[in-house]
Amino acid sequence: MKEITLIIPMAGMGTRLRPQTLLTPKPLFPIAGKSIVEHLVNFIAKSVKNSYKIKEIVFIIGNFGKKVEEQLLQIAEKNGSKGFIRYQKEALGTAHAIFCAEEFLKENVFIAFADTLFVADFDVINREDIDGVIWTKKVEDPRQFGVVNLDENGYITEMEEKPEVPKSNLAIIGIYFLKDGEALRNEIKYLIDNDIKSKGEYQLTDALYNLIQKGKKLVPGEVSEWMDCGNKNAVLYTHKRW
Repeated sequence: MKEITLIIPMAGMGTRLRPQTLLTPKPLFPIAGKSIVEHLVNFIAKSVKNSYKIKEIVFIIGNFGKKVEEQLLQIAEKNGSKGFIRYQKEALGTAHAIFCAEEFLKENVFIAFADTLFVADFDVINREDIDGVIWTKKVEDPRQFGVVNLDENGYITEMEEKPEVPKSNLAIIGIYFLKDGEALRNEIKYLIDNDIKSKGEYQLTDALYNLIQKGKKLVPGEVSEWMDCGNKNAVLYTHKRW
C-alpha cells in the first residue's frame, strides 16, 4: 500500500471564535465530542485507507503549549501514524505555513487546513491521469475564498485568492492532494526566496498555479457538504449536523 504524509496547518489564532479560543485553539474546539482536528484526521484516514496509509501527520502550530502538542501527537498515534509538531512563528500566509514542514514535502502529500469539516469524494485520488486534487464547493459568493477555473476537460487552469470579481463559483475548501510534494516545496521556496506575495502574504494558490503552468494536471474534488468552522454560527450548525 502507498504511504502518504498529512500536513495540517493550524497556527491561526481563531479570532472569529473568541472568547472561546482564548483558552482553546480553534482546531481543538470540540464538535460532537471530538475536536475539529480529530474529526478531520479521522475522516481523511478513513477515506483513503483502501489506497493509502497515512505514515506521518505534521501539525503546524503557533505557541499553543505542551499540553496541546501532546493532544495532537495522540491524535496521530490513534490513527497509527507518526506525529510531528512544527511551528509557524509569523502569520505570513498559507504557503508559508506549509513550508514550515518543508522536509515532509516529498512524494504523496495531503494538506488539510484544520478549520473545516466536510463530506467529499476521495476516489478521485486514484486517477492515473492527474497529479493532484483540490477539493472545491460551489458557493453563492466566492469573493471571500480562493476559487478555481476549469477547462473543457475538467482540469484546473486558474486559481485566484479572494477575487473581487470571481470568474467561477468553485471555492477552495482547504483540502489538497499532490503526488509530487517536492515540486510543491520548490514552488513555495521560489515564492519566499523572491518575496512574491498576493494580498500581502505567500499564497498556496500561487504555488499551485505555478505547478499548473509547468504541466501538472490538477482537478477539483467533489464536495457534497462543507462545514467551515471558522465562525460561531458555523460551529453551532456543525454541532447539529455532525
